[in-house]
Parts: sequence; C-alpha cells; structure tokens
Amino acid sequence: MKLHILQKETIIEQPINTVFDFFSKAENLNLLTPPSLDFNILTKPPIEMKLGSIIDYTIKISGIRVKWKTEITKWQPPNLFEDTQLNGPYKVWIHEHKFREDGKRTIMTDTVKYRSPGGMFEFIPHLLFVRKRVKSIFDYRSIKLKDMFI
Repeated sequence: MKLHILQKETIIEQPINTVFDFFSKAENLNLLTPPSLDFNILTKPPIEMKLGSIIDYTIKISGIRVKWKTEITKWQPPNLFEDTQLNGPYKVWIHEHKFREDGKRTIMTDTVKYRSPGGMFEFIPHLLFVRKRVKSIFDYRSIKLKDMFI
C-alpha cells in the first residue's frame, strides 16, 4: 500500500542558522502545534536533538489522548532533519524538515510520508478526515512560523 505525501514550503524571514536553532529545540513544537491537538511533551527537557534521539509526547485526536513516540532518523544541521514515528496514531509517519538558505531568509520544506491505520480500508478515513487534518496542521504551522519570524 502506497504512502500519502504532504509537502509544504514556508518562507521564513530569518537566516538558516536561526531557523535551524529554533527547530533543534523540541520544546518549540508546542508553539507550532494547533491548540486543538493539546500537544504535550512527555520527555524531560532539555531534549538533545541528534541522530537517534527519542521524543515521547501525547496529542488529542477527536478528543482522545494518544501517545506518540518519534526518533530522529536523520540529522544534518543546518539543512535537514527527519523524525520517524515509532509508536503512535499512524501506521507510518516520516517527517522530513529541509532548510535552504535564500539570501537572508530560509525556505523550509516539510515533507510528510504517512499512512493511517485501517489496512485495505485506510483510504476511507484518509479521504474523510485524515488528509484534511494533516494539511490543516501544516497550514497552521506555516502561519505561526511567519508570525514568529517577522
């Protein structure tokens, strides 16, 4: 079964090192996650972001609290890092963050490859609500980043 792919590009009016430094602090995820998900990091801070780092947190999906565990599976400062779900609400979740310098600003590209649970019927929840929910999370994130880095 193929993975769904969401890609979102955000232009951030700050140099690449400033942007990557912000993303290298897992605690900043709270600032970029829609309040409706009630995001909560369980791993004790400070969290050292590096290849192999594990982060535990919870989110709410449709009012139900869900545990989520991710691992940093690529770490190439200041250009790229990737987190991969080890346990959580998705069958597969691989989120790549790419950063490209463009003068005094940074172009960040989020690429998420994911699959919801549901086996051969996974396409039903995906079409009904998962695709829209994932897109809205990254739309929110893009708006917040633009507001924060004016």
